[in-house]
Amino acid sequence: MSAVTPDTTHARPGSGVPADARDAAGDRRLVTGLAFALLSAVAFSLSGTLASGLFDTGWSPGAVVLVRVAIGALVVLPAGIISLLGRWEAVRRNVGLIAAYGTLAVAGAQFCYFSAVQHMQVGPALLIEYTAPAAVVVWFWLRHGQRPGPVTLVGAGLAALGLVLVLDLLSGAQLSPVGVAWSLGAMVGAATYFVINGDETTGLPPLALAAGGLVVGTLVLGLLGLSGLLPLTASTVPPVYAGTSVPWWLPMIGLGVVTAGVAYVAGIAAGRRLGSRLSSFVSLLEVVAAIGFAWLLLGELPRPVQLLGGLLILAGVVTVRLGEERIARSAAGHGTAAPTS
Repeated sequence: MSAVTPDTTHARPGSGVPADARDAAGDRRLVTGLAFALLSAVAFSLSGTLASGLFDTGWSPGAVVLVRVAIGALVVLPAGIISLLGRWEAVRRNVGLIAAYGTLAVAGAQFCYFSAVQHMQVGPALLIEYTAPAAVVVWFWLRHGQRPGPVTLVGAGLAALGLVLVLDLLSGAQLSPVGVAWSLGAMVGAATYFVINGDETTGLPPLALAAGGLVVGTLVLGLLGLSGLLPLTASTVPPVYAGTSVPWWLPMIGLGVVTAGVAYVAGIAAGRRLGSRLSSFVSLLEVVAAIGFAWLLLGELPRPVQLLGGLLILAGVVTVRLGEERIARSAAGHGTAAPTS
């Protein structure tokens, strides 16, 4: 599965479209894509802080995730149906893709991550899951022959180092083989999310893909809960954020509407505009935003090393973007289509 990256360089020979017009359109596509990617990252990042308050009152991670995804499905489904009016054939063509998206990218990533943190510390589990951008690069290299350039590799290295610093792993961490295996499963789910998000060939509107994935994810998580593999416990005790107690349903609505509904729709819209590779690296800013929300709502002050890590992640994202742009220019200079991602 692949999507065409925005060609912001030159008009291809014989295209009949002025280079300036193509450049302007490509710039708009890049800006809106980055805006959607940042919105998705920030929306996703809020989930940990909101969920933490619920965990303290007796909610199990599985119950939080199930209700979060279910609310997201209820919110996005009506808009997804409207976006499909006259295009139901796209759903029939992509039933398998929607099922894979909901099972792997929505339910699988969540289930594997929470299974991993039962066997190892949160930091290493997140680090392994967030190797997904590197996995996306390798996938397009092996599957489509899209070899990453040296600038892209440098950007990936900067982002990886920044992630290590943000997650504060330099003090040492204990690894469990079982936990590592679950974390790798979460990484596969996250990589699937980026690859499918960037596929413009499906004909599925972003709202429709998000709605279908969230519905399938809800069903899969519900089955896991009924089987006992995903423990489900809930509480009506008011959680506390920034020293203030709130009704239990308020953070749950935030989790469903913002960190599921908005996050998945914006993530798909970003992937369609930026391509799978670049959007996956921009998503690393989710970890930085999560540190910020933990500071604001839970009083967890970030350490200087974490702030440095955030700057390195940002530098890595910018470098990856420069690498993708260089590849696109090289392809345009040879009169070929820009590499897909």
